Amino acid sequence: MERLALLSTSARADPPKRAAVRRASLALAERGRFAGVTRKLLPQLVHASRVDTPVGEEVMAMAERVGRDAFLRQQRAILERPDSQPLLPTLSMPTVVGVGDDDRMTAPEESRILQTGIAGARLHVFTDCGHLPPMEKPRETNDLLRAWLTA
Repeated sequence: MERLALLSTSARADPPKRAAVRRASLALAERGRFAGVTRKLLPQLVHASRVDTPVGEEVMAMAERVGRDAFLRQQRAILERPDSQPLLPTLSMPTVVGVGDDDRMTAPEESRILQTGIAGARLHVFTDCGHLPPMEKPRETNDLLRAWLTA
């Protein structure tokens, strides 16, 4: 691997409180109560300034298109994610880590752990941004990745 970009992610397994919320969502979806991304959930994914915008609408539509089965697979995979922090010092490729300053799904602190754990990694914090920088801040995301790829 020549380069690594990590956006809105974590090297750690879910903390117990977050895992419990995830398991409860799984149980509801398994019983057929999958509503996708609702207006109530949307503020957990995007910055408050984007909830009632085309970005918010697209996030909800995307979740509907992807559907329940993909949601179940995604949540199970996250619940089974091991703690990868011990692997971070073994990574030596150019790495950029990005996170929204208002990411409520993956706290910015998680990105700081990635950045400090990978030698030479660069951290970029998107201002006024939630969990989805490529959708919320597409130009800034593209500029960040372009600069990182051509460095």
